[in-house]
Amino acid sequence: MTMKIENTTYRDGFGIPLVLIHAFPIDHRMWDECAQAICDLSALNDVPPFSIYAPQMPGAGTSEIPTAVESGSVDPDGAYPQALERMTQGYAELLKSLGHTRAIWVGLSMGGYVALMMQKLHPEMVAGIALCDTKAQGDAGHSRENRLNIARQCEKGNSVDPVMGFAKATDKDSSVKQSAAFIRKFTAWLNEQSPEGVAWRERMAAGRPDLSDVLPQITVPAAIVSGDKDPSSPPAVMKELQQAMTSTDASFTAIEDCGHFSAVEHPEQVARALLDLVGRVHD
Repeated sequence: MTMKIENTTYRDGFGIPLVLIHAFPIDHRMWDECAQAICDLSALNDVPPFSIYAPQMPGAGTSEIPTAVESGSVDPDGAYPQALERMTQGYAELLKSLGHTRAIWVGLSMGGYVALMMQKLHPEMVAGIALCDTKAQGDAGHSRENRLNIARQCEKGNSVDPVMGFAKATDKDSSVKQSAAFIRKFTAWLNEQSPEGVAWRERMAAGRPDLSDVLPQITVPAAIVSGDKDPSSPPAVMKELQQAMTSTDASFTAIEDCGHFSAVEHPEQVARALLDLVGRVHD
């Protein structure tokens, strides 16, 4: 069983499209500035226009939350072990409905789980892949329990307060994340999420399988992007993803003064890395 995936089209174009998959706990709007930068840089460099899509993850923003039947089985601790695979099938069906058989899949953080699962389920649909501030391992121990605790707190309190920490900064964070503008933007985005949707995404992510074995299967052009101040996916960790790939055409971009949400904090630098990937896919 697949899930219905809502889509936002930033640009219609030709050839192989770019599919931008957003992070948790926000929605596709995190790609707004980066997508615009891709369009601007494309025009500046006379790159023929290609389609840019930003599907909405189920439960994000105003998108529908999957039913219990759609989500699949439930682990004893409340995690959804089948949900990531079913959701990814929904992304595949969306791409087909848009008239494409292949795409360049770009995933940031939780979006990276979808990109890796797409490689596992439908390698024939992957023309290129970009992994930004993410990881391939599944959650276990404290990480898994923390996700499920957040899910339970959101549901019990009918509130997104358990994830409002994403809009707060410390002196270890990037100067962008510490800025008043970033804090305002993230606070607004978080307040526009539904508690049930946040909880569903946490249960999905907690139950996802380890996808480390997918990395050696990546033979297509790839891009790895990492913020140097990312507390969970710093360059040293992200470099391991690149090294595990079979692809001989995998770039690595470490962005200075950048945290976990690289496409929001430094949209133009991420756009340049993605446009470079598009060029390598089309060569």
